[in-house]
Amino acid sequence: MFYSVLLLGAGLASQVAAACDRALLQEAAASYVKAQAAGDLNLPALASNVSYLENDKVIDIKSGVLSQAITIDFDRSLYDTTQCATFTELSAATNKVPYVIHTRMLFTGEKITTVQSVVAKTGDWAFNATGHLYWAKQEKWDPIPKEKQDTREVIQAAGDAYLTSWTDASVKVPYGTPCARLEGGSYTGNGRPTANTCTMPQFPAQFTIGNRRYVIDEEVGGVDIFNDFPFIDAGKPDGTPSTNFIRVEGGKLRYIHENTVCTTKNCGR
Repeated sequence: MFYSVLLLGAGLASQVAAACDRALLQEAAASYVKAQAAGDLNLPALASNVSYLENDKVIDIKSGVLSQAITIDFDRSLYDTTQCATFTELSAATNKVPYVIHTRMLFTGEKITTVQSVVAKTGDWAFNATGHLYWAKQEKWDPIPKEKQDTREVIQAAGDAYLTSWTDASVKVPYGTPCARLEGGSYTGNGRPTANTCTMPQFPAQFTIGNRRYVIDEEVGGVDIFNDFPFIDAGKPDGTPSTNFIRVEGGKLRYIHENTVCTTKNCGR
């Protein structure tokens, strides 16, 4: 269960370090998937004053996508027991309105106090829910043996290097072989399953990918990085809502999923 560790020092101020039980995070993520499938806002752990954002905008949860019943074809989650957070990727290819949804949930105590989602649909960057579903289901995100797990620092650094390299070619990105990138519904590993097909060229413009927010799960080598992606969408030059869902194996990038929304069809490109 959720717990707090209280460190007492004689005559000194107390310090509190919070951590979360993986089983309860798994239960919360499963409840979220179930709630989204039913369009039911009654998540057991949802705080009454929850902060709810879709595509970087604070909205009333009652008017958000979570209030809509959606056919979910596939889901995959990360459980961050250090910062009490979950991340879930939802593929809804057969829904009447197809979606790919990336959601992070943050906890205070035993309550979900923040829900942030990047909700992509037709017209968003490289969107193809059918392709996304097909390729996501082919990937292996099995738990990594304890002795082979990377640290949080190594996992985050690998993801950060990938994003930063887009405008700084001097950054050494730890691409693995193989490595495949799922961008919208387009899969770079199609036809080359044993190669590194993740490498990104440097973008022609200089920009900084900011507002990075992380959920890290050492057990599966996973990190999701919510971020604001400049350059791609002329309608949001300061950065459009985007996430990169990444698996790291032995310090090397193995899988990358990008989910990016646009103000105009395909970000005007």
